[in-house]
Amino acid sequence: MADENLTPARGGGIGGFLAKAVGVVVILVLAALLAMWAVQRYVSDRLTPDPTTIASASLQGLREQNRLSAFAARYVAVVTSKQSQLGFTTEKTLIMPGMVRYEVDMAKLTQADVAWDGASKTLSVRLPAVEADGPQVDLNAVREYGSGGVLTTFTDAEKRLDAANRRAGQIELIRQAREPAMITLARDATRRAVERSFAMPLRAAGIDATVAVRFADEPTASTERWDTSRSLQDVLGNKP
Repeated sequence: MADENLTPARGGGIGGFLAKAVGVVVILVLAALLAMWAVQRYVSDRLTPDPTTIASASLQGLREQNRLSAFAARYVAVVTSKQSQLGFTTEKTLIMPGMVRYEVDMAKLTQADVAWDGASKTLSVRLPAVEADGPQVDLNAVREYGSGGVLTTFTDAEKRLDAANRRAGQIELIRQAREPAMITLARDATRRAVERSFAMPLRAAGIDATVAVRFADEPTASTERWDTSRSLQDVLGNKP
């Protein structure tokens, strides 16, 4: 009887030990898995590129350019002025070619003008208005034609005609440069340049994002995307 009582007791002790051992192994496995997950999460957080940080660096690079010129056009002004005095009339025609560059003052661009929408992976950029700089007159290509006459010989009519033509030529070149069609071309060229400046670093970091650029004075059908996005100023301001 004594031997029969000892056998079950010994068997129960081994079973309990095995159960405890299995429990310890399970706990250790779970702890190892948890540690691996924590390490992966840490590495992922450290190594995954942050689109707002990349966009902020691109923004700083553009601002350092000060003024961005992505489009230029050549125009030709043809103006005629007349002078009448002492019963005589004389006139001169001026042909004035000039180059106009279209620029954007990137120094005015701030973090509040760049917004990131994580849901659609869209970076929205709002640029200052395009400005027509110039015109830069090509003096070597300027041509003048006049009728001459008594007034140009005995009075200062020719000087007055030249001055009037130069003023009128400058005004005409600026008028041509500010035509809506030319402003649209300048915006499109600037838009493409800025989109590339932001998109290339994002793509290099493996972020498939869309960059949408618009101008502060450009009519827009909807501001819905901008309203759902967070500006870099807000995103970076909330980071620890």
